[in-house]
Amino acid sequence: MLNIKTKNRLLIFLSIFVLSIILTIFLFKTLRNNVLYFYSPSEVSKSDENAFKNNIRLGGMVKPGSVKTDNNEIKFIVTDYKKEIIVIYQGTVPALFAEGKGVVAEGKLQDKKFFLAKRILAKHDENYMPPEIKESLKQDAR
Repeated sequence: MLNIKTKNRLLIFLSIFVLSIILTIFLFKTLRNNVLYFYSPSEVSKSDENAFKNNIRLGGMVKPGSVKTDNNEIKFIVTDYKKEIIVIYQGTVPALFAEGKGVVAEGKLQDKKFFLAKRILAKHDENYMPPEIKESLKQDAR
């Protein structure tokens, strides 16, 4: 038989353990609802129509010759060299956005051919340096 002090310690330990499990479950459910997954055009084309009701991130390469601008709207094709999806975006694109370069578009899939982007993220390699920093380094070297 356990004495009162041991029972109290056991009760406190079990309470903390149960509370930590509940908090962990809550945290994972919250994160799962807020995480945007990165999909390639091939992954999008393989899945069913209802798989992408929420915002997603579509990633791949900007197909050379596909960028068309009209006023504030930009249309381009994202490809993974197997499948292609047309992206429609209203706004200014990042300075690194270019044909033949990597891009991640965040938004909603209209169907398996069209993607309405709310945000465009341009990818760069590990050697990238923003133009402002490159210019200031050139001036400092003089």
